[in-house]
Amino acid sequence: MLSQMVRGVLAVVVLAVVLLADLLTAPGAAGAEQPAGTGGSSAVGWPVRAAAADGPLAPVGSYGWPLPGFPTVVRDFDPPPHPFGRGHRGVDLAGAAGGPVLAAGAGTVVFAGPLAGRGVVSIDHPGGLRTTYEPVLASVAAGELVERGQQIGTLESGHPGCASAACLHWGLRRGADYLDPLQLLAPGPLRLMPWEGLGD
Repeated sequence: MLSQMVRGVLAVVVLAVVLLADLLTAPGAAGAEQPAGTGGSSAVGWPVRAAAADGPLAPVGSYGWPLPGFPTVVRDFDPPPHPFGRGHRGVDLAGAAGGPVLAAGAGTVVFAGPLAGRGVVSIDHPGGLRTTYEPVLASVAAGELVERGQQIGTLESGHPGCASAACLHWGLRRGADYLDPLQLLAPGPLRLMPWEGLGD
């Protein structure tokens, strides 16, 4: 029992360090770099990627936006060059404080509550994916199963570097790899139809 508690505390500490590193590198933080929007792998082998090289991350249509409608991306994914380097390990979406935050896909809530001074919800999905949402006043609890589009909380204001009244920071990981969550929304392959005969 004690070892499970220690493991749980260590997991929370690791998550807090990652989120704190992201907070300290947000725009407006002392010495923070502005996002380049380039993404990609780290020069030193730190596991961060901007795009899935081996095809889609999930079946087309499995995921949707974590805010209602089609929110504006106000800050792009910009992975750090090394584990504690400056960068942006997700995307920031413009929203309205008090508005609903939605599960991007079906999964199991693994964390819901305050962390490093802000509300965070993390959801594990099939294929080893984990999405994170912050700052969120959670309406779900760890262990709860959620469906795509289900409300998991309400958006809080105060995200550092947000150019809007409120922003949702939406993150994605597979194992230790940070990924661009916008990849989850990517459409399937395009298919061209013959022009002849259409509209006759």
